[in-house]
Amino acid sequence: MTGTLLNVVTVLIGTALGVVLGRRLPERMRETVLAGLGMSTIAYAALNIVDALAGQPNAPLKFIVVLLSLLFGGVIGELLDLDGALHRLGAALERRFARSADAERTARFIRGFITASLVFCVGPMAILGSLQDGLRGDYSLLAIKSTLDGFASLAFAASLGVGVGFSILTILVVQGGIALLAGQIQALFSPPMLAVLSATGAVLIFGIGLSLLDLKRIRLANYLPALLIGPAAVAILGALGVAGFA
Repeated sequence: MTGTLLNVVTVLIGTALGVVLGRRLPERMRETVLAGLGMSTIAYAALNIVDALAGQPNAPLKFIVVLLSLLFGGVIGELLDLDGALHRLGAALERRFARSADAERTARFIRGFITASLVFCVGPMAILGSLQDGLRGDYSLLAIKSTLDGFASLAFAASLGVGVGFSILTILVVQGGIALLAGQIQALFSPPMLAVLSATGAVLIFGIGLSLLDLKRIRLANYLPALLIGPAAVAILGALGVAGFA
């Protein structure tokens, strides 16, 4: 859990600095910062997709598994309205702690919370770093992620406000949960399953970049079931003896 707690601290510091600086930046400057972060997010996602599947046996078929997982995961997420649930959680946090009567500020709080939560928790570094921390007490990967998240939270908070800081709740639940259950996860997840899981998470991060650039607003939380469907599909294909999935 050391790496997760370090991550929480850096996000809180970054958010505090971002909120203070953001109040001093003109709207045009905040838009420029957010656009730069959007482009960087897309580049980061693309690199992670390549990194997750590079050198993997039967990589094209694994990528098809990722695409189908997103398709079926999105359908399930829409039926469950996961994005709506996450928005309601963000609104509840805003009412409890920020207590703003301004609809625009409330929407900004919710967007900050959801965007930061997804960026910080669905990427390969969050998953693999938490596994290393839980299995071997090695939090070096999460230390690197914490540094990156600290700067990202500063940039996010400068444009999206204090809602970014509440993503620490998601970090504690997701990364802390993975670290605590690392032994069981390692026993259940083979390297091909982790590769598909990482690639799927990276595609979701790509979608966050599109949203930050206002190119396309995507209900990204509705795709979260894909993070379970992908590894499950790999396990089934491995059981059937498909090359590269065992």
